[in-house]
Amino acid sequence: MCISAGEAAFSGTIVYCGRQHHPEHGLIHVLGYQNTAANLADGPNAMLLHLPTRQLTHRHFLSAGRIGDVLHRMVDAVESASVAAEGIAWMSAEPQSVQVFDHDIYTVLLATDPTEVPAALRQVPQHRRPDLDPDLLRFYADHFPDHTIAVCCFDNADAQRAKPLLLWYTPLDPDRLTVPALDSHTGRAPDLHSTVPVDHWVLFSTDQAPSGWGAPVDYPQGTRHRLRAFLPTAVVGRHYDHGRNLPNGDFIISHRDLLAGDLDRIERLQPTRR
Repeated sequence: MCISAGEAAFSGTIVYCGRQHHPEHGLIHVLGYQNTAANLADGPNAMLLHLPTRQLTHRHFLSAGRIGDVLHRMVDAVESASVAAEGIAWMSAEPQSVQVFDHDIYTVLLATDPTEVPAALRQVPQHRRPDLDPDLLRFYADHFPDHTIAVCCFDNADAQRAKPLLLWYTPLDPDRLTVPALDSHTGRAPDLHSTVPVDHWVLFSTDQAPSGWGAPVDYPQGTRHRLRAFLPTAVVGRHYDHGRNLPNGDFIISHRDLLAGDLDRIERLQPTRR
């Protein structure tokens, strides 16, 4: 459930989006993303994510430190709550044109104009530098003009050591929680007319939920205060089983429906060409 620069196989994906009022940054969304990647390309590869914000820098990326199972703990919380409910699951500074930096095992490129990414690839170490199809970058420019595109470059050896990507941003629409889920593992632009197989958890949270809402998450002792300030106390989510096909697109839910715990209101959203 993502778009890759070259042929790849992804499984066991967990995606998370939380809405919260941060004491320093105000109303923000927090995104979490993790999967198991098998690089099937001849050389380096990259995972591409489109994020609904125009203000994103390396300072928005959060280090998971030694806690590589943050998202798995959220899944455990939802699964435990499902069992208890007899199987009913809840369900900064102005950026440069392209920013390039290292985060965990990735070299990340952030661009508000995806067509400027190829020129910046020379800053990526050669062992992580993928070949990006210009048509794929044009697809992002045409369909996500107000977004920031994150190109997370990795090599085959690094892919299995990845911790979850965690980052925060000021969203374009604070009352619509979105997780990027467009799918294409061939290096080409996604086919918006296709259905795609799914095998992942989709998780959401809000700090405005009433008492008793969702499943409380158990974090390990020693979780760093800076990271803990961005993590939810409770989450809701739904597991989309392996073998099921859905229309290609992202997952969204309104904040109102999230507060009501109505995960049947999760929608599959397709981008429109500008």
